[in-house]
Amino acid sequence: QVQLVESGGGSVQAGGSLKLSCAASGYLFSLCGMGWYRQAPGKERELVATISSDGTTREADSVKGRFTISQDNHKDTLYLQMTSLKFEDTAMYSCVSTGPYYYCATGSWGQGTQVTVSS
Repeated sequence: QVQLVESGGGSVQAGGSLKLSCAASGYLFSLCGMGWYRQAPGKERELVATISSDGTTREADSVKGRFTISQDNHKDTLYLQMTSLKFEDTAMYSCVSTGPYYYCATGSWGQGTQVTVSS
């Protein structure tokens, strides 16, 4: 059974840091791409960062230079290191498997972890 479980969210003051984790199980995590998305109340879900199956990373312009996506294939865990947090980073953060192979459980989502940044 495919499972993605996020953790590491919380409340932090502007300028602070948090590190989110997404523990994956039930599929070949190390061979697949992953992504972090976020959704703030009243707003559409937006892409934060992705890491492809070959390790290529991309970040949204709004977080470039502040957020870093990475993964530990020994632990089947995806990370999002967030620094210099801003009020507008407040959102529910979720991880997703992005494929591209048939064994990647593409489109599987975690339940999300809340990040709240106070100004």
